[in-house]
Amino acid sequence: MNVSVKCEYALRAVLDLSLAAPGLPIRIADIAARQSVPQKFLETILAELKRHGFLESRRGADGGYLLARPADSITVGHVLRAIEGGRTGRAALEKPGPLGPFWSRVDTAVSSVIDKTTFAELAREWLERQSQFVPNWEI
Repeated sequence: MNVSVKCEYALRAVLDLSLAAPGLPIRIADIAARQSVPQKFLETILAELKRHGFLESRRGADGGYLLARPADSITVGHVLRAIEGGRTGRAALEKPGPLGPFWSRVDTAVSSVIDKTTFAELAREWLERQSQFVPNWEI
């Protein structure tokens, strides 16, 4: 499955917001810095995610973006399909041939994973990995 840079950045942004305290708006500049995403491109992506109902925005000095609904109700599949317009499978699926049934099984497996994986789950996994990281300061 090919994932566009735009989708990758959208997934990173939603994950970043999933890690934030509920109800706490996060500034675009902070998300961009943490996720190594160009801020101007991120602004466009966040606006699109807002249009699709994944995010809310708040204005003002304490403003920013936050999830519009709980992270456990947003799946990777939801975000990918919103950003890519429903195109999450391989182009080879559209072409009949000897590998068609194989690619169909691959697409079904990928769809199953992305549709079952929530951002709450990704956030938990990220926090677990971070807690296991112990820097070694020895020289």
